[in-house]
This record gives sequence, C-alpha cells and structure tokens, in this order.
Amino acid sequence: MSETPMLNSPSSVTTVDNAFAVGEKRESDKRVCMKKQLGLLEGVAIIIGIIFGSGIFVSPTGVIQEVGSPGLSIIVWMLCGVLSMVGALCYAELGTSIPKSGGDYAYIFEAFGSLPAFLYLWDAMLIFVPTTNAIMGLTFASYVIQPFFPSCKVPDSSVRMLAAVTICFLTFLNSYDVKLTTRLQNIFMFTKVAALVVIIIAGFAYLFMGNAENLQDPFRGTTGDAGKIAVSFCSGIFSYSGWNYLNFMTEELKDPYVKTLI
Repeated sequence: MSETPMLNSPSSVTTVDNAFAVGEKRESDKRVCMKKQLGLLEGVAIIIGIIFGSGIFVSPTGVIQEVGSPGLSIIVWMLCGVLSMVGALCYAELGTSIPKSGGDYAYIFEAFGSLPAFLYLWDAMLIFVPTTNAIMGLTFASYVIQPFFPSCKVPDSSVRMLAAVTICFLTFLNSYDVKLTTRLQNIFMFTKVAALVVIIIAGFAYLFMGNAENLQDPFRGTTGDAGKIAVSFCSGIFSYSGWNYLNFMTEELKDPYVKTLI
C-alpha cells in the first residue's frame, strides 16, 4: 500500500515553495518593462539638461527683485541649493529602493495606494507638467526671437507660436526614438554648460575689473517682507527643479542602482 506524502513534510514543502517560485517568475516575465538603453552619460545629460533649463536664466532677476540686495540673494540661492540637494538624495534612495519608472507616481502608489497616485498623475498631466513646459518654451522662444527685434518689444504672438512649435517638436522626438532624444540631450547639455561657463567667466572678469560696488555693502536695501522672501525662494527652487526627473525613467537605465546614486 503506497503512502501519500504529508503536506508538511520537508520534500512537499520544498515542492510547494518551488511551485510558488515558478509562478512568481512567470508572473514577473509577463510584466511589461521598459527597454534598458540609457547609460551613465545619458542619465547625467538628462539631469543636467533639465536643471540647466530656462530657470537658471530667468530666475536670478526674480530673486534679486524680491529680496532687494545681493547679499540676501546669494543666501537664498545657497538655501535653495541645500533644499534641492536634500531632495535629490531622498530620491536617489527611493530610486534604488523602488526601481520602477514613474517617479512620484510610483512612490505615491507604493506608499498610499492607487487613488492618491492617480490623483497626482491627473494633476501632473493637466497642471504641473504643461505649465512648466509652457514656461520653458516661452523662455526659449523669447531668447531666440529677441535678436530680431533689437529696438522694440517682441510680439507675443510670435513668442507663443515658436514656443508651441518647439514643445510639439520635442514631444515628437521623445515619442519617436529614445536614442535620438538622448543624443540631442547630450548636445544640448554641453551647449548649456558651455553657455554657463562663459557667463561665469564674464562675471568674474567684470568683477576683477574693479566693478565691486555690490560687494561693498551687500545687504543694503534688504527687504523685511516675509512674503517677498518666500516668492524669491519659489524662483530659486524653480531654477533648481529637475533633480527628480531621472527617477521617471528608472527602468530604462542600464544600471539604475549606480546611475541613480551618481
């Protein structure tokens, strides 16, 4: 008479565990994943290209106008940089702990469930992302068209039309081919870095020529209005925005653990 193995015997437990493992592997194989085709240079180019966007060229004017003095303006920039660095370190930890594309959506989904994640994604698609893209597009268009109108105001219709065409063109590139987009991103990254280096060198040259009036009394004219200081922080934070965007494409990184931490 043959004996049926008990379910709680070691061999049967191992068999059941193996069955569950095979089932989980099959489920994981069916899961749709992004193609891993972004390397270290592409990841760095994406972050630098986004952070060195339109904000760095337009925000300094807003900060100095609100705070009223160069000294407080520098302090605001330093504090905004510290806040952005803390946020970037937190996102680096999240990116290695939850290696999923989607960024904020993926983390809210893991922490609070599907409804809050859906509401965030809905707001992002209809409010956050379109407004940010509109600001960047209008800034780019105004800088491109301004040389053609040296002695008069740039027509608003021309700026808006060029901004719309630029946003649609970049959207098409991102949808058409990731590799082509990353190549262009690399080119734009080096172009932006070169432009900022030229501006920094020109600033130091202007300073060493003896134009140091703002450093003699750097806090003269400082405002005491908390509301204006808060607005200056908004301008500074907007300039640093973009440090979390690499987490939106974690699954496309060839080595997300290393790339996100770097």
